[in-house]
Amino acid sequence: MPDKDQLKEQRQQIDKIDEQILDLLQQRKEVVQDVIKRKVENQLPVFVAGRELEKTDSFRKKASQRGLDPDWAEDFLRMVMAASRAEQSAERFPRSTEKPKHILYVGGDGGMGSLYRKFTDSSEHISYSLDKGNWYQLEEMAPKLDMVIITVPINVTVDVIKRIAPKLKPETIIADFTSNKSEPLNAMLEAHSGPVVGLHPMHGPDVPNLSKQLMVFCSGRDSGKADWFKEQCKLWGMRVIDADPEKHDHVMHLVQGLRHFVALLHGSFMKEYDLFPNEMLDYSSPIYRAELMMTGRIFAQDAELYADIVFANKERRELLLTFFKHHQTLMSMVEKDDKKGFIREFEAVTDFFGSFASQALKESGYLINRLSDRFS
Repeated sequence: MPDKDQLKEQRQQIDKIDEQILDLLQQRKEVVQDVIKRKVENQLPVFVAGRELEKTDSFRKKASQRGLDPDWAEDFLRMVMAASRAEQSAERFPRSTEKPKHILYVGGDGGMGSLYRKFTDSSEHISYSLDKGNWYQLEEMAPKLDMVIITVPINVTVDVIKRIAPKLKPETIIADFTSNKSEPLNAMLEAHSGPVVGLHPMHGPDVPNLSKQLMVFCSGRDSGKADWFKEQCKLWGMRVIDADPEKHDHVMHLVQGLRHFVALLHGSFMKEYDLFPNEMLDYSSPIYRAELMMTGRIFAQDAELYADIVFANKERRELLLTFFKHHQTLMSMVEKDDKKGFIREFEAVTDFFGSFASQALKESGYLINRLSDRFS
């Protein structure tokens, strides 16, 4: 094998090339700054899906022509583009309206309220915050407000709606950020005579920027009057979808309520059985490491928040009870050592998942490989 001295020249070349890569990335950053300025001037969104797809397709082809792995090349480009979006998200944003709107965030000092106030201000709208300590300021604020967004814990949302709605002008849009939509929408429709819209930002307060994040819009009354806010979300780089509130809630029962309770089951049994996470990592495959991290991130956050999500309403609690009964049915396989029954159920679920199973295998494989490469 060649010794270190024999590799010295090649290593110096690699170091020089790496520095050239950094210099080029710095140049790219400077161009991005110019792009930011032009986007703000021309009212253009941060994230344009079509442009990114064109870029990645072209980059993959050019990588192949150079004998480089196109998957690796796409990963590299996407990381560079993500950094560019983050850079843009740290600057001013274009505004969706000719004149600034006045937006009140009830719970504006909390995580989500603070995040959206920052982006509101970056777009040169005028944001206000209302919390327990300054509720007395509401009457002074109310005549100015174009929109009120309620971003408080689920268990007090309806009470806050009932308290604030009578103070608002009829033309003020009232909205909420809760992960349940039907109950808050009904409460807003009952308490307020003006425009009503339900919003659900599908992310937490710890995201570095809103680019590629999802905002769900549920119509209430005269929801078209909130189209400017929908356009503002797009200018922040968000993906936006319209949803039926009941269908939204039905899906959220599984996506949030059930998923978070399963995390509690997993973590609680680990505690009961003295399965310490750090010790388990030493014996974990990459896929179990990923599962353990997804469980662990839940317990790094606020217990009351997750309790509000899991116990949000009767329908969600009933789903959990049905889930437990289904567990009891499957538990009989273990009690009876019914391997054939397990296989039958496994294959039935495979048929139910259909082609999605192949997609899941591909996407999870990508995540696992990247996680293993970075942290193992």
